[in-house]
Amino acid sequence: MKITFYAHASFRLESDDLTVITDPFKPERSGFDPIGEPADIVIMSSATDEFHSDPSHVDGDPIVVNALEIPEDGIEVRGLQIRSFPAMESMTFDFQKYFQRDPDANALYYFELGGIRVLHMGDIGNPVAPEHLAALENQVDVLFALTGEHATIALDDLDTVIARVKPRAVIPMHYYSERGVLDIEPVETFTSRFPAERVTRVDGSVIELDPATLPPEGAPQIYVLEQSR
Repeated sequence: MKITFYAHASFRLESDDLTVITDPFKPERSGFDPIGEPADIVIMSSATDEFHSDPSHVDGDPIVVNALEIPEDGIEVRGLQIRSFPAMESMTFDFQKYFQRDPDANALYYFELGGIRVLHMGDIGNPVAPEHLAALENQVDVLFALTGEHATIALDDLDTVIARVKPRAVIPMHYYSERGVLDIEPVETFTSRFPAERVTRVDGSVIELDPATLPPEGAPQIYVLEQSR
């Protein structure tokens, strides 16, 4: 599976003649450049958060999936099975003060592409529900992890997710960018919690992962990609 990091929580995943884009941001609101590339499927963790729900700059004719509208037993879209785990942004962060709105409902979402099981954490701002952790335990190969804190999941609670779910690889997202407008933690706040040999800084925005060569469960490798937008 080929993974390209656009910006914030938006990635491009390609395998099996299928392209999936996650959580597209609104360029004029986020500070990031438009995606301008085609996809077969776009998955949004929210339909209302401008940093996670604007497919207008994705080319082609993608099917757009709102993760909050996925039924409990999942859906199939163009042959891709997608499951959703409803959540909320932080219930303690003052969204009215900073964004003049209330917290958004959003969702983690899960699918398998190219033989690799993927969990995208959406924009969750609280600990992952115990029943979700139980359902996902030992079921995830690649975790797209929220690492910026400040309205998203605390890093201590993210540690719990990683320990319970046991992904084989973790790709940080939703952290501070000089191009972005959010005052959140840099990725180093997260990566400093791991031994240096467990952190790989990829020289570029693209990585190709093979299920046969991923690290073993329980000792995930952290892959830090460069933003491309």
